[in-house]
Amino acid sequence: MSSMTLVEENEPLIRVMALHAVVYCPRLYYLEEVEEIRVADAAVWSGRRLHEELGEDEEVVSMVLESSALGIRGKVDAVRRRGGSSYPVEHKRGRSLRDGQNNAHAWESDFVQVVAYAMLLEEHLGESVKEARVHYHQDNVTVVIPVGPGEHRMVKLAIEEARKVSQQIIRPDVTEHDGRCLRCSLAPVCLPEETRLAKAMLWKREVSEDVLVPDEVDDTPTPVRLFPPDVEGRALHVVTQGAKVGVSKGRLRVSFGREVLDEVQMNGVSEVVLHGYAQISTQCLRRCAIEGIPVHWATTGGSHAGSFYGPVLAAQRKVRQYKALSDAEVCGGLAQKVVLCKIEHQIQHLMRSSRGNVEVRKSIALDLSQMRAARAKASRSKEVQELLGYEGVVARHYFGALSNLVQEGAGEEMKPMGRSRRPPKDRFNALLSFLYGQLYRDLLSVIMRVGLEPALGVMHTPRSAAPPLVLDMVELFRVPVVDMAVLGAVNRQTFDSEKDFDVTPVKVWLSESGRKKALEVYERRKHEEYKHPVLDYSLSYARQMELEVRLLEKEWSGEPGLFAQFRFR
Repeated sequence: MSSMTLVEENEPLIRVMALHAVVYCPRLYYLEEVEEIRVADAAVWSGRRLHEELGEDEEVVSMVLESSALGIRGKVDAVRRRGGSSYPVEHKRGRSLRDGQNNAHAWESDFVQVVAYAMLLEEHLGESVKEARVHYHQDNVTVVIPVGPGEHRMVKLAIEEARKVSQQIIRPDVTEHDGRCLRCSLAPVCLPEETRLAKAMLWKREVSEDVLVPDEVDDTPTPVRLFPPDVEGRALHVVTQGAKVGVSKGRLRVSFGREVLDEVQMNGVSEVVLHGYAQISTQCLRRCAIEGIPVHWATTGGSHAGSFYGPVLAAQRKVRQYKALSDAEVCGGLAQKVVLCKIEHQIQHLMRSSRGNVEVRKSIALDLSQMRAARAKASRSKEVQELLGYEGVVARHYFGALSNLVQEGAGEEMKPMGRSRRPPKDRFNALLSFLYGQLYRDLLSVIMRVGLEPALGVMHTPRSAAPPLVLDMVELFRVPVVDMAVLGAVNRQTFDSEKDFDVTPVKVWLSESGRKKALEVYERRKHEEYKHPVLDYSLSYARQMELEVRLLEKEWSGEPGLFAQFRFR
């Protein structure tokens, strides 16, 4: 028996659909079968509807087949019999491959898939299967594929390749066939266009200045955005104390006693957030786990209290993360990127908010000068403790200058007195603390979804109160998502200084009405779009959070260069 047909006794059987993936793109196979990441986009759902419709045809017989000898398993769309011989039929909703004479052929990945079904069918029936067919619905063509030793060999080579790829810790390279990425449901995870851009930028940096590079080679590609500009769902916040979340017929229902406060479709919800003493039923928790909807608990002050997630299978991702972040040099380089991004945002925020106001610009001129000096020092250091020191210096000047940006009409009581927390001592800081808690929760949720370990970060010290990686990522988004939104809302006089805050001599908290208003401000800001200055396409801040976490993972997965490069203008 050939080595290609030998299967280890305890080795799992490979899905025939996975053979389709490994031929189409080994990286797609790795993401789906090894890292177990699957995203059902519109094309996938369309394919599923096609198969459901075919299942209603009495002439179509679908079969589940497997072979321990071949090491594969799968569900063939249809098995038909003609002239005493059986053959498998695979249905594809797209078009067939055409040659120069406009003759129809099966695509290579479809070819391997249907021949694999023929081999399974042959073993199952104990009789020779000499042909297989692929029907392409978009051009209504059926391609007949003769099946013999040569076709068997192609399938065995695909099985061998799949097992080889499965043993890797590092993902395979992005495919050279960039057209295959355009309709791939896993493009938001793989980020092929961004990977190609990062490699082109790295190549340009490595080329010596005295080497003449032709313009057509030196041009940096502009990536095509292959995922929606915003996240599909919205967060469901339950602020009313004593309210309960239940589930009925695919809808989440928020009730207080017998009164229904809100009711939404589950497929439109990205996460459920329970503030204070709101509750959720166990049936609803179970359904959220099945649907992949995380549930978070927060204190009335906005601090994260806990989270519930469905299963997250990410062994390979965490192995790569542990290996990389155990290296002090790697952590130092990433920490520098985080700190510089945060400082740039703080400086730009002060500059933008004081534009056109000579008096305000004069009042913060010294702070800006000190912040720029610290930024220059941070750009020359990759020592984590030094970077944290520069970050602290900038933060003191930044929060010292913020009060100058609050307009007179907002009221003196809405101005911050520096930065105070645990507890906040003024209304502005109460808003910041509450919304920083929401930002923390969102980034924790993204990190879990991406499959990284929140407890292992690049610059914050591990501690039980808050996972370091989440704190690292929060630094990138504090200013554009929270600080700018809070200052804008305060200056628009969104908040009532009496009704929206609970003020005591030692602390200031948001009242229930204040929390509702703050959440509206935050959610609106999250879904505002901006144009990434390096990637050159627009996306929301909510989507940017996911993108940055995935770009961070690329820093230690052989595709670095784009993490923490976003800046607002």
